[in-house]
Amino acid sequence: MNIKIIGGVADIKDTAEFIKTLGDVARKYNVTVQALDANKIAGVEHLRFAVEKAMRSMSSQTNISKDLGMEILLYASGRRQISKALQLGVSPGKSNVAIVIVGSNAERAAKEIKNLIQEAPVLDYNESKKDAILKTFGITDAEIEAVGEDKTPKLVLERVALVDILK
Repeated sequence: MNIKIIGGVADIKDTAEFIKTLGDVARKYNVTVQALDANKIAGVEHLRFAVEKAMRSMSSQTNISKDLGMEILLYASGRRQISKALQLGVSPGKSNVAIVIVGSNAERAAKEIKNLIQEAPVLDYNESKKDAILKTFGITDAEIEAVGEDKTPKLVLERVALVDILK
């Protein structure tokens, strides 16, 4: 199964319409497409790990959602509650977005999706994402003090890994 991850800026006038358009592309190419708020993503490794965990949960039938895209969102958020996971979803306005595409036609679907966003380096963890990520993942000052701020992406991966334990 191919995994393609795209980062960029999208001018989302209507969130439902944007998600519908992504869904149309997903159906056209028989792939799964999930859009996330890139400001709450701690790097490509964060997304890859979430996708792998979601795919594994689907194949072992330990998934919460029947939809792979939603399962990816659950793992990426480090939560098992859909309502809380949706905090990682995209919002209206000019937004930094991460688009995850999973399936054998991921490359072809990515070409079409790239027309919907302006590709930009928005996936890597940086200082501007710090507050949103700490809040989203409930990372405490004590944790940062113990491991160092540069390890914040690793703490996010830990939250993704803990989803399986929280079931």
